[in-house]
Amino acid sequence: MKPSSIAIHRHRKEVLSGWALLLPALIIMLVFTVYPVFRSLYLSLTKYKMGMTAPEFIGFDNFVRLWKSSTFWKVMGNTVYFALLTVIPSMVLGLCLAMLVNRTGKHIGFIRSAFFYPSIMPMIAIAATWLFIYMARNGLFDQLLQSMGFEPMDVLSHKETVLPAMAVMYVWRESGYLMVFFLSGLQAINQDVLEAASIDGATGWKTFRYITLPLLAPTTLFISTIAFTNCFKLADQVIIMTEGAPNNASTLLLYYIYQQGFTNMNYGVSSALTVIMLALLMLVSMPRFFSQDRKIHYT
Repeated sequence: MKPSSIAIHRHRKEVLSGWALLLPALIIMLVFTVYPVFRSLYLSLTKYKMGMTAPEFIGFDNFVRLWKSSTFWKVMGNTVYFALLTVIPSMVLGLCLAMLVNRTGKHIGFIRSAFFYPSIMPMIAIAATWLFIYMARNGLFDQLLQSMGFEPMDVLSHKETVLPAMAVMYVWRESGYLMVFFLSGLQAINQDVLEAASIDGATGWKTFRYITLPLLAPTTLFISTIAFTNCFKLADQVIIMTEGAPNNASTLLLYYIYQQGFTNMNYGVSSALTVIMLALLMLVSMPRFFSQDRKIHYT
């Protein structure tokens, strides 16, 4: 039996209504995501600086020039080192905070808000606050060292300490944000499973190790991807606190892109660096996501 004209009309109306609802999001995605990506891919193959009327196609010369640049490799090393300093510590601290606030109580809402608040503070305010803490001699950190009988360190002026100092600030800010996701995962765990483990004699550590952590695996996979990509998107605190000093020791990849695009006005090189960053994020995140996803049990 062929569908009636009324049913066909109703189906078409539902399809058009669906596309109408999707259209605003599709337009935003095309304008602010898809187009910039393809525009960056094109500009990465061109020579395009301030004052030029149109980009000049030069193929892969920008990438070759970056490959031979010692500054580029130093920036890449800084970025990877910063990721190692921040991703796992921020996840561990976020999980600890989530375990701490995963309970009921009179003031638990205030405590959760206090832990989460740094993640919504303007980065300018955060960087200015930590810049005061790390200020040479008169800053809170150096004053604390001197009160304990140590010499002031001036951590932002030494290449060995500048990235660890900035990593501490980042972990402090990011852990509250990751806490929210871990808390959501903890509250989604079936309490009957935990009660059964308690009846069987499982201690707090064994329950956490063999029940809570495995059931948090989907949440942890998502959070690890978020934490890794977020640590690559740092530029404003570098601008405020160090501007890449000393001698590019604190220059991270996104700040280097900013330098090339908005300081040197070299849009071709800036676009090439953007393509490299996107490729790096995809190279690390996507294979890891699909490989670990097969090992995770979703309840």
